[in-house]
Amino acid sequence: MTDWEAHYQANNTPWDKGEASPALLEALERVRISGRVLVPGCGLGHDVRALAARAEEVVGVDLSPSAVAAASALPAVGKERYEAADLFALPESFREAFDWVFEHTCFCAIPPERRPDYVGAVAEALRPGGRFLGVFYLDPGQEHSWDGPPFETTLTELDRQFGPRFELQQEWLPRRTYPGRAGREWMRLWRRR
Repeated sequence: MTDWEAHYQANNTPWDKGEASPALLEALERVRISGRVLVPGCGLGHDVRALAARAEEVVGVDLSPSAVAAASALPAVGKERYEAADLFALPESFREAFDWVFEHTCFCAIPPERRPDYVGAVAEALRPGGRFLGVFYLDPGQEHSWDGPPFETTLTELDRQFGPRFELQQEWLPRRTYPGRAGREWMRLWRRR
């Protein structure tokens, strides 16, 4: 299991690009996100702040207390807050408490054997009928010499993992991505069944 806190303490965070996901910014032009939003694996909160400019409340959670402290120290843009929390053991107050969950490559950062737990945690955080918007890193390529993270996924796996609990509403290949990720990320919008 990756020690995310050690990465943040050592300032070894190559996944942090210093800005909100370009695919999220593109999605916000076509999807209206409102209400309460949960962002798992929020890191330094760039996506949280982009969402907070539009939604009523955004809660970013991350395993790393250092990431949460750094995100909290940045200027707020709306009603956003950050909590050090494990997505697989969220507080009871998070159960069916959110209208939306947004994730940017969090799914690909967890070990594949924990993916069913991830799907369950996201479903439990959403109100019935709540929406889940995700940017999935389908092909991380050979950017590193170890066996993940990131762990690649496929559209077939996304169907298998999310299909029983979510209804797919839209999907598309983002036109805007971080440099080097064109054609390697996929956006999906689901509704909790």
